Amino acid sequence: MGAPEPTRRVRGDERSQLARDALRPLGPGERPPALRVAIAVCVALAIAVVAGAATVDDLSRHGGSLPGAALLAVVFVLLAQGMYRQRYWAVLSFEALLAFQIIVTSLALVVASTLLAAGVCLVSVGLGGWLFWKLVRVMGRIQAGERRALR
Repeated sequence: MGAPEPTRRVRGDERSQLARDALRPLGPGERPPALRVAIAVCVALAIAVVAGAATVDDLSRHGGSLPGAALLAVVFVLLAQGMYRQRYWAVLSFEALLAFQIIVTSLALVVASTLLAAGVCLVSVGLGGWLFWKLVRVMGRIQAGERRALR
């Protein structure tokens, strides 16, 4: 019996490559729960934007417009459709919107004047952060499939 082999230290770029190689690409019809939640959130936001624009009496007085609401609703629908089709750009764009929502809600927490408002901000930051974190792996799996398709 010989001496045990010394453990080799893995550098950061090697570790990243090992993690990338370990990712299993998404299957053709596979949609992880986080992706389904993100799609549902986009559809719900599109419906909420249209309903809000349709029910507010004087939308321009409140800083909005019907064309702006329609454009926002179309963007949410396109993001939902892109995520349903497992497109990397759609998940990345939705994550950018999530990051913006987390930052703005965190700032709103600073000026929250009631416990209810602070609680709503905390829940929003928590759920947004959870979804953001879960979508990172989904993006990696989508990208793994794209990389393997290029080989």
